[in-house]
Amino acid sequence: MSKPHVAYLRVSTQRQGQSGLGLEAQRAAVASYSPAAEFIEVESGKKSDRPQLAAAIAECRRTGAVLVIAKLDRLARNVAFVANLMEAGVEFVACDMPNANRLTVHIMAAVAEDEAARISQRTKDALAAAKARGVRLGNPDNLTEAARRAGADAMRAKAAKAYSGILATMQAMRAAGDSLQAIADHLTQAGHLTTRGKAWSPTAVARVLARA
Repeated sequence: MSKPHVAYLRVSTQRQGQSGLGLEAQRAAVASYSPAAEFIEVESGKKSDRPQLAAAIAECRRTGAVLVIAKLDRLARNVAFVANLMEAGVEFVACDMPNANRLTVHIMAAVAEDEAARISQRTKDALAAAKARGVRLGNPDNLTEAARRAGADAMRAKAAKAYSGILATMQAMRAAGDSLQAIADHLTQAGHLTTRGKAWSPTAVARVLARA
């Protein structure tokens, strides 16, 4: 007999939580597991203190269920947090990586955490260098070319991290002759959202493919 599943859905802003933006795509992604219960969190992925996730884990422990999420980043981009979750003895599955094992999850979390730290440090270094030269921060006209490049690099790194799991799919579909609209529809229906938490559009697909 297969184990029951408990769904954990998360959005990053109160506005998204109230409007349902992003939740329906996640709910559609986990639907195939027919979850017996659903827990919704409105919280930043950087924070480890999430009562709804704690409640979902408690429910899994109580019923012996498997925690199911639409995407791995719905849990966290933090090695320690993922490790603690796994040590809690609760099985979980991510719809975008159903065959991921413990090693895979740790590596992904470690890479994501390292990239986030590098982006943060580059931004701090660029701002510190500008401030040391007497530049008044806060005015876009005062940004140096180096600072602009650092900002652009940070945005590209963020996009690369966010879309690393679906880029191969996008490229394969495009190579097979699928239209940008078809790719956008496929991604949205599969529960993948843009970094802004929105459904995919042909323009967004084209932008990611061009950057790749």
